[in-house]
Amino acid sequence: MMMATTSLAGALSLAPSFIDTAAAATLRIGISSDPASLDPGHITGGVWEEDVLRDIYEGLISIDASGHIIPGVAKSWQLSDDGTTWTFELRQDAKWSDGQPVTAEDFVRALRYHANPKTASNYAHRLYPIVNAEAITRGDKPVDSLGVESRDNGNTLVIHLNEPTAYFLKTLVLPFGYPLPKHVMAQYGKSWSDIDHIVTNGPFRPVKWVSNTELDTVKNPQFHDADQISLDGVDFYPLEDKNAAITRFRAGEVDIVRDFPAARYQWLKEHLPDAVHLTPSLGSYYYVFNTRKDTPTADKRIRQALSLAINRDVIANKLLDGAVKPSHALVPGGVSHYTPQPQPGLEASMDERMKQAKQLMQAAGYGPDHPLKLTLRYNAGTEHQRIAVAVAAMWKPLGVDVSLRSSEANVHYADLMQGDFQVARAAWISSYDDAQNFLQLLSAETNNYGAWHSDEYSRLMARSDREQDPDKREALLEQAERTGLADYPLAPIYIYASRNLVNPDIEGWQDNALDMHPSRYLSLGQ
Repeated sequence: MMMATTSLAGALSLAPSFIDTAAAATLRIGISSDPASLDPGHITGGVWEEDVLRDIYEGLISIDASGHIIPGVAKSWQLSDDGTTWTFELRQDAKWSDGQPVTAEDFVRALRYHANPKTASNYAHRLYPIVNAEAITRGDKPVDSLGVESRDNGNTLVIHLNEPTAYFLKTLVLPFGYPLPKHVMAQYGKSWSDIDHIVTNGPFRPVKWVSNTELDTVKNPQFHDADQISLDGVDFYPLEDKNAAITRFRAGEVDIVRDFPAARYQWLKEHLPDAVHLTPSLGSYYYVFNTRKDTPTADKRIRQALSLAINRDVIANKLLDGAVKPSHALVPGGVSHYTPQPQPGLEASMDERMKQAKQLMQAAGYGPDHPLKLTLRYNAGTEHQRIAVAVAAMWKPLGVDVSLRSSEANVHYADLMQGDFQVARAAWISSYDDAQNFLQLLSAETNNYGAWHSDEYSRLMARSDREQDPDKREALLEQAERTGLADYPLAPIYIYASRNLVNPDIEGWQDNALDMHPSRYLSLGQ
């Protein structure tokens, strides 16, 4: 792998110089961090991990270049009249990269794998709509009682739901909806996904992985649509330093940079106008508060004060150069059939908010003469650091002394899932267009990092899952967001816009709200 040797300042002074890609058929993508694993059951759920897995696996349903659902391994599907049974007919030409057929048994194995409490899958809660899934994850029922079955000699998969679940089909684009190679897992056990053993069923298969440096894939000739793929392979480079990623892009060492720094938007728009892609997306950036006992932020007054004191306009328009929009809600604008519900108090002026925040802190026993010491955690990156420093300064007048702690993204989110934090940066980029995918962050077992709970909120979410009337379901979801944000389990900060640098020679790239760009649809221009 070629490494950039030019300094950042020197590289940015150069005119854009994209390499001649006509002779190169391997796409090089800079992603935010290293995947925690190539096993769909052992990833942290980061967007960068889903980028990789989307290229090497294919689920029952897939995503096209514009972000719309299309058939994947399932060539067709139907829902029973009562809304509780999904039947998927699988394509006959679906194969693993070793030539073995992909069957319904591989999907049964995968779904049971994610439900198994021994697996500790980050996606286990996604299976709860399936019959017996929740009881299985608690260890109350055997794994083989999960409501999934293979029929017609492995050509048909049937999934039985507890009740109608409006959003369920959309969720199957997530990694828990990918099959797992039963024959390879039987041979190698937990090491089946090691680079020397792994087989995949997607457009590309991994062939080399140097941790935190490079993950190389080549086209999978066994993929059913391989003849339509022009790329020979895709190489992924974890680039947590986003400014360094720009340097490498300008030096021609990567063709795509996923998520360039928002603060560089105006400069990049001026100097690399043909490469910059800024598109409204379904994503929220927020700070989550740990509500577990014996943490300072278990006190609602402190959580409310901290949220009120954050000046979102300064962060979005000053620090991030207007490349994002300030947010007062968890659900971003742009989600279909939904109106975001703002957190109470954020509509007031900053002077009014600071006055109320100081009163809340005083009532909780803190102030400049008796400071509250907090640790604010964020994953490594200049942008996250700048925001954390700014927020710490905003909290200082409240009598809050902030210690900042940074770690790599996969470590950061693993610690969040263990509850090892007080206040932490988090984000959610939706993989499907539904408000439920954001609101589940306050009720899920794994992504509800702060362990916040409300019986009323859970009831509203459960009712919305069952409701088939779109307008009534929207009302329930909006009521749930109002209920949740009124207790200040998190502080929304800004709404994402997808920010990508794309070599102008690349063909087939389509901006979309989900910011999903399967490499199978891309080609390097001649």
